[in-house]
Amino acid sequence: MNVEAFKNSPTGTVVRTPTRYDAFIPNPLPPQLEPIEMSLFRLSSEAERALGQLGGIGYLVPNPDFLVIPYINLEAVASSRIEGTQASLSELFYFEAATEKPPVSNDITEVRNYVFALSYGLERLKTLPLSLRLVREIHEHLMVGTRGGTPDRTPGEFRRSQNWIGPAGCNLNDATFVPPPPDELMRVLGEWEIFLHDRQTLPLLIQCALIHYQFETIHPFLDGNGRVGRLLITLFLCERKALPHPLLYLSAFFEKYRDEYYDHLLGVSRDGDWKSWLEFFLRGIIVQSEHAILSAKRIIDQREQYRQKLQSEKASASVLALLDLIFTSPYLTTQQVGTKLNVVFRTAQLAIEKLERAGILEEITGHQRNRVYFARQLLELLAENEPIYRPS
Repeated sequence: MNVEAFKNSPTGTVVRTPTRYDAFIPNPLPPQLEPIEMSLFRLSSEAERALGQLGGIGYLVPNPDFLVIPYINLEAVASSRIEGTQASLSELFYFEAATEKPPVSNDITEVRNYVFALSYGLERLKTLPLSLRLVREIHEHLMVGTRGGTPDRTPGEFRRSQNWIGPAGCNLNDATFVPPPPDELMRVLGEWEIFLHDRQTLPLLIQCALIHYQFETIHPFLDGNGRVGRLLITLFLCERKALPHPLLYLSAFFEKYRDEYYDHLLGVSRDGDWKSWLEFFLRGIIVQSEHAILSAKRIIDQREQYRQKLQSEKASASVLALLDLIFTSPYLTTQQVGTKLNVVFRTAQLAIEKLERAGILEEITGHQRNRVYFARQLLELLAENEPIYRPS
């Protein structure tokens, strides 16, 4: 780590460890900010309004899962891509549906784990506040079965050895950034947790931005820190009731501006540039809230168009139920339809054929058995500018 770049930082201290390497220890939150500029207050208020409007969208659909399930998957795909995975949204949905599953790639496993970890965290918040304990539980769910889930990587446990951030293959001395050493880790995590529970000092979204920065700076696990840190944004906003449902996929903004994302985080540690990071974070909230609202309206309109068409043709109750099902599961098999709608195989197949004739579903495998159907138009709304996954 280039000590000269951090030695005058107002946000932390560089220490020389007994094993003769340098590491950065962040100061406790909240930082000693100059009086927050009026522009930041305005931006924070604008972000809160946008987030509030997004939360309200959940009440416009008969079933919030029409948006929650796709949006959680969007967040999982984008957050994992920041770390280098290549799995797409449609590939993830296909894998969940297919009877004859393709080989499970590490990428698919990591994205699926993100979905599981976020869903687990949201459920756990009903009985346990956001805390270091919950962070460890989430990490364990995130890492199971992945490259970082081996016993030596201590999934679900805070690290007991030093890690570092830098180009692939770099060593400790060549690292771009070295987080706190293990003997300081629990102290700084304890300070982070105290600020996590603070409900009075700062506007909610500014607090959220500071919490995310500090977590990434502490880097408390040997692997998965970025994904856990981004998961915590959603969990924090849901716990504080800023979102009634997890409809914000902020990682899509971080992925699009990945270099700026990392530069702003590093800029806080190196130069104390809180303003640039806060502006970046708040603009991300605004952009992604507006994007999610527009996407939601298109999805709601699409469902209404489909429903009106089917009702005009006097479609059966099972056909209309299947229509709703595809908005949470855009890839489906006949067996899954039968199970989820609690109907016999023949009824499920007839409902699928009705949606095929209506141009709502298409068969994607070309097989006579274990056929998989998908909702092309819905996927195109969700996975913008992405090719639709087709099995080879």
